[in-house]
Amino acid sequence: MLKDIKTPDDLKRLDIAALTRLSGEIRERIIETVSCTGGHLASSLGVIELTIALHYVFESPTDKIIWDVGHQSYAHKLLTGREERFSTLRQYRGISGFPKRTESPHDHFGTGHSSTSISAALGMAGARDLKGEDFSVVAVIGDGAMTAGLAFEGLNNAGHLGIPLIVVLNDNEMSISRNVGALSNYLNRILTGELYKRFKKDTKSFLEGIPKVGDRMYRLAHKLEETVKSLLLPGHIFEELGFNYIGPIDGHNIENMVETFRRIRRPDGPVLVHVITTKGKGYEFSEKNPSCFHGVGPFELSTGTPKGSEGVETYSDVFGRTLTEIAEKDERIVAVVAAMTEGTGLGGFARTFPERFFDVGIAEPHAVTFAAGLAAEGFIPVVAVYSTFLQRSYDEILHDVCLQNLPVVFAIDRAGIVGDDGPTHHGAFDISYLRHIPNLVVMAPKDRREFTEMLDFAISLKRPVAIRYPRGKCTEEFDNPPQPLRLGEGEVLTEGADLAILAIGSMVYPAYRAAQRLEAEGIGTMMVNARFAKPLDNDILFRISERVKNLITVEENSVAGGFGSSVLEALSSMGIQDMNVRVLGIPDIFVEQGPQKVLRRLLGLDEDGIYLTASSMIKHTKSRH
Repeated sequence: MLKDIKTPDDLKRLDIAALTRLSGEIRERIIETVSCTGGHLASSLGVIELTIALHYVFESPTDKIIWDVGHQSYAHKLLTGREERFSTLRQYRGISGFPKRTESPHDHFGTGHSSTSISAALGMAGARDLKGEDFSVVAVIGDGAMTAGLAFEGLNNAGHLGIPLIVVLNDNEMSISRNVGALSNYLNRILTGELYKRFKKDTKSFLEGIPKVGDRMYRLAHKLEETVKSLLLPGHIFEELGFNYIGPIDGHNIENMVETFRRIRRPDGPVLVHVITTKGKGYEFSEKNPSCFHGVGPFELSTGTPKGSEGVETYSDVFGRTLTEIAEKDERIVAVVAAMTEGTGLGGFARTFPERFFDVGIAEPHAVTFAAGLAAEGFIPVVAVYSTFLQRSYDEILHDVCLQNLPVVFAIDRAGIVGDDGPTHHGAFDISYLRHIPNLVVMAPKDRREFTEMLDFAISLKRPVAIRYPRGKCTEEFDNPPQPLRLGEGEVLTEGADLAILAIGSMVYPAYRAAQRLEAEGIGTMMVNARFAKPLDNDILFRISERVKNLITVEENSVAGGFGSSVLEALSSMGIQDMNVRVLGIPDIFVEQGPQKVLRRLLGLDEDGIYLTASSMIKHTKSRH
């Protein structure tokens, strides 16, 4: 049946039994595809029946369905004309793993970060009313995303404005209630029925019309109604925020959801529908361990085991192991994450030191200020967070940590190009948004050994420090003996008088390989591992300026305001004006999805790209002379 579904309108020809069979086909297709491409499996498997029910009742793209985070949107993509291209999921020039406005008219709002759906949907509903149009707006948000402050800001404002809006709370962890059953279904039918709504409205008018005591009687009746509902239903908090609460209902019962959505399709105010689902449903390995199958690489269908991961140690693995070892010797070390325990490599730390481990949920700004509070009381918090998610905490980093010079260490995972998750997840901007903040040290390791040393060094500084490191396998360690880490000092790896390459972090190894090729061609190359984006090593810059006139800076960060920019600023402040400088990094674009190796090649940030830039610079210099 799935191949015959070209638009959501095709769903409406099917009966409920056929929809149930279709959900099985979609589940098989998603599992099969993600086993080859990798992706967000468990979340998408949990919302298949919910997605079918939404598209069966609502009229997309006229009605707007907004998917929070977006990693639960695979079934949505299959039902909205992308079945034939679904095998290209998250591949270079394929379909995105998240909703993308340029990809389909059914993707009404681009997502990738969490907890934006309610605010965006409220804005769309407000625009609808301003223009005098008539359509429904539905925000689908997971219970995990409800831990973010932005979600509550949206709920609060929606309840205050009273704008017609539907919020579907996908509760897949039973964190709010287990109250799914006959009583709940019966009450839902009552609370969404026209008779109940008309009775409630008529009763209000009647009671308020009684002279002198009517208003008081209505308030008493309303209070009694709310008291009874709060005893029977778990959604009292949403009622207090101004929403009509419906639920909880079984998120895998298509018939029940279709009935509910039909009743509330055109609400007269904010409505919240509480749906209970099973994350990872239909694939035994993801049901048993949904956190591991939240975001996965390619895996074996029959066993659920990752493909080609044997013996590969990632920077995240090294971080988790090293921090645990340091914490064994220092009781002041605590770890803070924002709903990414396994993703940041801290599962072992959490098991070893449960009392010193804090998962604050999807609440990065809170994580930073919470860490600042811990630091103010004598602890040394290490905040482990993906680069792209740390962007949400800029103000807290500046005001709550750095202004007070508190010893918080930011372990910034996924810095640079991350690959298949695309533009919402590339860590392309952290050097740019961090290096200008006073009191903050920003550094990046060239390999595994330097990373472990940097983590220990960062903790010893007793001040705000950020360490950025890439996604994936650790760079092999350099043969030459490492020079000791000192604040703001780089490391000269090779000497030369024709050209200098100043690289940082993940770019040191490809730059070093390019320098070896240049040396083999008789081009003397001074290769420097910068180590620090802030403070810069001005002594090395001065030494470079005395020795060579050609300088290339290399970073896996935006060139706008990044490491190369800081080098140019330093050269200018030192009065050095006669150097030929090329800044290599990520240009002023949002980089699309694709394998890291492919994207780095396209950006000129691999060995070949650095070598070609250097060769071109040397040829140009010789031609001028």
